[in-house]
Amino acid sequence: MKNYLFYLSENYSFKILRPLQAEILKRGDQVKWFVEGNNVNTHYFKDNEETLNSVEEVKAYNPVAVFLPGNLAPAFIPGIKISLFHGFIGGKQRQKDGENYFFIIRDCFDLYCTHGPSSTTHFKKLAKKHKYFDVVETGFCQMDPYYNEALKSGSEITEKITGKPIVLFSSTFSPRITQAPALLKTIERLSKDSPWQWWVTFHPKMAQNIVDDYKAIQHENLTFIETDNLIPYMEKADIMLADFSSMITDFILLNKPVVTFRNPDGLEHLINVDDENEIESAISEALTHPKALMEKITQFSQVTHPYNDGKSSARVIDAVEDKLNTPNTHRKPLNLLRNLKLRKKLKYWGF
Repeated sequence: MKNYLFYLSENYSFKILRPLQAEILKRGDQVKWFVEGNNVNTHYFKDNEETLNSVEEVKAYNPVAVFLPGNLAPAFIPGIKISLFHGFIGGKQRQKDGENYFFIIRDCFDLYCTHGPSSTTHFKKLAKKHKYFDVVETGFCQMDPYYNEALKSGSEITEKITGKPIVLFSSTFSPRITQAPALLKTIERLSKDSPWQWWVTFHPKMAQNIVDDYKAIQHENLTFIETDNLIPYMEKADIMLADFSSMITDFILLNKPVVTFRNPDGLEHLINVDDENEIESAISEALTHPKALMEKITQFSQVTHPYNDGKSSARVIDAVEDKLNTPNTHRKPLNLLRNLKLRKKLKYWGF
């Protein structure tokens, strides 16, 4: 029996790691959870999910592999480090060199489990350059429940369903690019005057005052959703309205249209508008599933995440088992500064 560890620092990690947990337990292995920092709502843990509360406990547990949906992994805890990513490729770029943040190498991981050709191709090039890590295309664990009914247990919508088409509004938390404040009045008006039911959900890091503003406009036809499992809501919603939300790709992969507001990327698989007065007509258009748009969505899905078999988690564990049997031939950089910061954050100075 192998010991695995889930290392998380944000609430969004649950939806990524739980399908993987199911696969690990299915194989007769063991997994425990370790929380970094204060951003994780520990009430989201289920009764059968065991947590470790210190680095000392992690070291005593001695995992063979550590799975992370984040960017940084401490070198001073045991096990090879596996990057699962916390989402699909976004558009954010590092100012100093224009590199997409998704592809920045931070010298922390032994294995990157990529989602599809659009991420695998570039990471393979990076692997040849850096030499100390491997790249295996597995698909994204968090998508498994959409295609595997066995992983949907306990997933229920508690909100009233009116029978109207459902618009799910999602917004990123970044103050620089979020459009949630700009759309507050428009969404309030449309939720009262349009023939659609509205659900609103935000990134866990969204400013509390914005969350409060949207909660304040709730009524029978508009509900603010707070949950650690958005899967049933994503499946039930007919279209999404968003800005730069990380949920856009997840929704597109369900073969559903997304209307974006002031998104400058100009992506052909999205319907983008820059004027809030155009949102209503854009939603109406999206609900018709235009043929040209749906073809672009299919093309995007094929390069982003071509797996709809619900077995991405199984491929991740297969890749990890292969990695455990073929250790690195090149050592990772010492990464002293990042590990020093992590030691300070975790209050651990042992060896």
